[in-house]
Amino acid sequence: MGGDQDCTDPDTASNKLHDFVCSCKSDSKIKKVDGPATCSKNECDANPCDAKQSQTCNDPDPTLASVKDYTCTCPNGVMATGGPVTKCIDDECDANPCGMGGDQDCKDPDTASNKLHDFVCSCKSDSKIKKVDGPATCSKDECAGNPCDAKQSQTCNDPSPTLASIGDYTCTCPNGVMATGGPVTKCIDDECDANPCGMGGDQDCKDPDTAANKLHDFVCSCKSDSKLHDFECTCKSDKSIKKVDGPATCSKDECAGNPCDAKQSQTCNDPSPTLASIGDYVCTCPNGVKATGGPVTKCVDDECDANPPVPVQMVQWRLVVLSRSALWMNVMPTLVAWVEIRIARIPTPLRTSFTTLSVPASQTSRSRK
Repeated sequence: MGGDQDCTDPDTASNKLHDFVCSCKSDSKIKKVDGPATCSKNECDANPCDAKQSQTCNDPDPTLASVKDYTCTCPNGVMATGGPVTKCIDDECDANPCGMGGDQDCKDPDTASNKLHDFVCSCKSDSKIKKVDGPATCSKDECAGNPCDAKQSQTCNDPSPTLASIGDYTCTCPNGVMATGGPVTKCIDDECDANPCGMGGDQDCKDPDTAANKLHDFVCSCKSDSKLHDFECTCKSDKSIKKVDGPATCSKDECAGNPCDAKQSQTCNDPSPTLASIGDYVCTCPNGVKATGGPVTKCVDDECDANPPVPVQMVQWRLVVLSRSALWMNVMPTLVAWVEIRIARIPTPLRTSFTTLSVPASQTSRSRK
């Protein structure tokens, strides 16, 4: 419905369909059958750019399908799309491209042609230091103002004399004491002033070379009346336990608190009653059952549970009676060997309570007969 095209139907008599032709009024050669033609519309024809600033116009797609895609370009390359550039930069230095520090000068050598990226930044401190299309790296030696303490003969050094690194200068005393970003408060003339030998007062300090202000040459010496390694450690639990020049080995009998089960008549023994060996005490039941580091859970109540051996006295008595009978004389040696084996199997604590098995000599002599 734009009205920029003409339409012609070549065959109205036959009433044939889809044979109409659309042609652009701007250019009759641009036409299309059975549909609208793509007519060009160059938006630059209306000169939408700012002619006073010598802006040029370009429409990359001069069709009705793409509107407001034209560009306006200044002589220095500044560009705007769909409208004129508000202001073409005549002098690039107007934007302060060399920084806001005020230590650099800016010059645009070609403002007439409005060329971009040709401005030059040069340092005010040294005009030979310059850079095109960007700020120059101007030096700023912070030592130039002599910020260190001249009365103490401090020297100044600025390792990176640029505006990018401020406060990195150092002040150094003749003896090597150094401070960064400011003067040394006090250069140490006598190193002993700092009490390098300690605050105990038992040592003397001497700096042999204060005139040259040399470091690390002070000497610490013990006073004649000061004696080392004579301190004494005493146990709080027992004042009689003490040690000179080191910690004492304080005793701690863990059995003192009766940690075993008294109801089961358990006895306690601490083989090493010191703080270095905790938890090594032993609880022992009357029948010899033991536990380390705590009471025995249960002592055997019924002695028969432990299969106690028959007392040797009883065995001996029975053997004596039996030996008097000629019927047993032949089996005596075998029986004695059996009893000795049983005695050997008895636990040592119980074995000592029995007497050693022995057959009366009279009976032995009879057996030999």
